[in-house]
Amino acid sequence: MNNARNMIHMPELSHCPYTGRGVGIAFLDTGIFPHRDFSEPFLRIAAFMDFVRGRQFPYDDNGHGTHICGIAAGSGAASGGRYRGIAPGSRLIAGKVLDEHGDGSVKAVLKGISWIIDNRFKYGIRILNISIGAEAGEKPADSALLVQYVEKAWDSGLVVVVAAGNNGPRPMSVTAPGTSPKVITVGSSDDSGRVRIHGETVCSYSGRGPTKSLVLKPDVVAPGSNIISCAAGRTFGQHAYASRSGTSMATPIVSGAAALLLEKYPELDNNTVKHRICQSCDDLGFSHSRQGFGQINIQKLLH
Repeated sequence: MNNARNMIHMPELSHCPYTGRGVGIAFLDTGIFPHRDFSEPFLRIAAFMDFVRGRQFPYDDNGHGTHICGIAAGSGAASGGRYRGIAPGSRLIAGKVLDEHGDGSVKAVLKGISWIIDNRFKYGIRILNISIGAEAGEKPADSALLVQYVEKAWDSGLVVVVAAGNNGPRPMSVTAPGTSPKVITVGSSDDSGRVRIHGETVCSYSGRGPTKSLVLKPDVVAPGSNIISCAAGRTFGQHAYASRSGTSMATPIVSGAAALLLEKYPELDNNTVKHRICQSCDDLGFSHSRQGFGQINIQKLLH
């Protein structure tokens, strides 16, 4: 995993003895393309479930989900290791809940969360990554249901990592289900520059806290601008990767870090994982409503 500025503010992971091997990370997104980075040196897509069209085999007709999976767990095989993900030994469990436009129903997301909970032991799922959130016009009842279901996933023992959304910089702009006090809500640490998100040029986009119920959010931040990761439908050379921006991209960095931690300390429960992630962050000098506890520091986390 890398970004256009070579990620000089992220820890050097090339010599990290941990890869997240054996740790299952579940993703609810637009699906997953069977990219070379998920099949070399060994096949790591453990399960795929399509809640949009009911197809049996992995696919991604948007690309968002594949990009997310690559950030968390791509091997970098198609780039000679240059665009290696955070935890390239992790197993991937993908649930498609969004269509080719990146749109989806709350009902599909809730079904996806329930399926992940029910199958967590079957596929060894320890982490649930949700790089999507409710839109500004979402019904309050639907947002409340999203929060209820991610908390149900948390209570089942899963480490749930959720994006803060791209509605910043106004206060109280963190999107559901990132408003849940239980889950790990992730914002972007590098949102001060102008980037393209969903066809629009934005800056200071990362969702700011607190929530409307005055819960302190986000919990942590990670780089989210111009992140290069796996592209759907492309397998070889430079075209196997693409650049995207948003808190969606920051979220799998934290999910990958959690996988590394759980490989080293598999006995940890989700509350301890959250605590260790938050306490190992670097203070960037911003308010809590912008950075939470700070930018994740993987070297400190694994120390």
